[in-house]
Amino acid sequence: MNVTPANHTPQVNSATVSATLNAWFLANARDLPWRRDGFGAWGILVSEFMLQQTPVNRVIPRLEEWLARWPTPADLAAVPPGEAVRAWSSLGYPRRALWLHAAAVQITEFHGGVVPSDLDDLLALTGIGDYTARAVAAFAYGHRHPVVDTNTRRVIARAIAGAGEPAPPSRGRDLEAMGLLLPESAHEAALFNAAIMELGAVVCTSRSPQCDLCPIRNACAWRAADYPEYTGIRKTAQKKFEGSDRQVRGLIMAELRGAHRSVTNAEIMTLWPDPAQLRRALASLVTDGLAIPAADGYTLPE
Repeated sequence: MNVTPANHTPQVNSATVSATLNAWFLANARDLPWRRDGFGAWGILVSEFMLQQTPVNRVIPRLEEWLARWPTPADLAAVPPGEAVRAWSSLGYPRRALWLHAAAVQITEFHGGVVPSDLDDLLALTGIGDYTARAVAAFAYGHRHPVVDTNTRRVIARAIAGAGEPAPPSRGRDLEAMGLLLPESAHEAALFNAAIMELGAVVCTSRSPQCDLCPIRNACAWRAADYPEYTGIRKTAQKKFEGSDRQVRGLIMAELRGAHRSVTNAEIMTLWPDPAQLRRALASLVTDGLAIPAADGYTLPE
């Protein structure tokens, strides 16, 4: 830690915390495309799809390319889903590209090409869960909803609960905890949703929190308790990428994206030394609708 912890018990005042974080955010927020004036609901929706499990620095160039090519949901809906998968490139988890394409079709057909603002309408779109629906409603339309991501949960766990790490996600518990901190003003609430995420992303990080830079350090329960070790339940760690089926799936997808034709089974079988793992990875791609069997091999969805 970068500072000597306080020896008093902080008195957490939600209004003070939100006001302090909002002021800090306005002065220190990173300049990210989706935070700029005029960045519409479609761009925010696309960014939220891309940011799932993918670092910001990898998303920004792909997002800019995507929106230049498909500036509206109707533009994306007009092309085959395989084009979306191809444009997704190396972002990972390519099912997100299929889901985003399906959502674009639904927005075009059922919402007049305009991304809906209502939570239930957003949740009805393919690939959109509770977080993404709330993020779009709050950040694109200014609605007052608690929005909770991994960074938000970490800040609340430390500053409010005095724990070094958050417990595994719980929709009800997490939304309630964030709701208790949310300002009444819809504008201030949207700002606070972004501010607490930003704090967790750049200051209150998982491994190297910079407590001396934290604007709410004097209200932090974890700091006041001298940073106790977390002893609660942990989320199951994801298996390493190297040698995993995810890596093999990625190799097959790269081949399909680059070929612009059917890729034969014989060609696919040269991509990895373990034939059984290759067949397993290929079968999972077929199940996910990412690899489509053709007469002479496999293609992207059309």
